[in-house]
Amino acid sequence: MKEMNYEAAIEAILFTMGDSVPVDKIAGVLQISPADTRKIIRNMMDGYQEKTRGIKLIMLEDSVQLCTKPELYEAVIAIATQPKKHVLTEVLLETLSIVAYKQPVTRLEIEKIRGVKSDHAINKLLEYDLIMELGRLDAPGRPLLFGTTEEFLRCFGVQSVDELPMLSPDKLEEFKTEAQEEMQLNVQV
Repeated sequence: MKEMNYEAAIEAILFTMGDSVPVDKIAGVLQISPADTRKIIRNMMDGYQEKTRGIKLIMLEDSVQLCTKPELYEAVIAIATQPKKHVLTEVLLETLSIVAYKQPVTRLEIEKIRGVKSDHAINKLLEYDLIMELGRLDAPGRPLLFGTTEEFLRCFGVQSVDELPMLSPDKLEEFKTEAQEEMQLNVQV
């Protein structure tokens, strides 16, 4: 590791690891002595003392860690507690619609309706707290059953799934026809 900027390398290591890292390990990676590594770290600590810096280095026994300066905790907490916006792609909306209208529903039933694997979509909807596991179906393999959550109701502005818009029989037939035509096109291609 010739011509390396040791401070930049230490900063990158500490940023990536998140937790404290033993000085000896850093020295081994940089291929320099632990004493030289400690000197570089002390120099970095001095540089982070400036008011324009939001981070600092702390020593924990014979390890070092990159941390936020305590006077900036409020700013970090304010950003960390802001609600995250989740993007619902067409795939996620399609999967969510199936769960909302067919619940309780299994992964296999969702995949049968969509015609493709739905693991990723289901996992994302679980992560976004829009669907949840309701239990297991009393059938071979005991597959999981999925349904919507209170968060789903809040996001879509309804008090219960009974308030979801119903499709007219004409619109339902139109969707079925489109789906069948799409399936025939896929078979021909």
